[in-house]
Amino acid sequence: MSKRILIVDDEEDIRDVVQASLEEFAGWQTETASSGTEGLQLAKTGSFDAILLDISMPDMDGVQLFEALQADLQARIIPVIVLTAKVLPKDRQRFTELGVAGMIMKPFDPVTVWRQVADIMNWHS
Repeated sequence: MSKRILIVDDEEDIRDVVQASLEEFAGWQTETASSGTEGLQLAKTGSFDAILLDISMPDMDGVQLFEALQADLQARIIPVIVLTAKVLPKDRQRFTELGVAGMIMKPFDPVTVWRQVADIMNWHS
């Protein structure tokens, strides 16, 4: 069964690379959002198996979006994987305390990013 993934990142290049990896190598369906606001709307209306979420975004950052998702009864059940360049121990600890499913550090390998998602979500056939 194909997975549905929502990719939320304000950088078009990142969205395109992640989308291509998930679709081409894993065969998953993806939707993309270029802002936290757009991502929140899509998450509330679509049924996604996971959300890949950038932390550094201008209108609503990833932490604010994650908190908004947690406040929504339907969206809160969707596991969130953080895409971030922030690797400070306090940031890692903060994401863990927030309850994110996992983290993928930028820069990542476009060819294997789908496998990182599968590993975090334990989606192995």
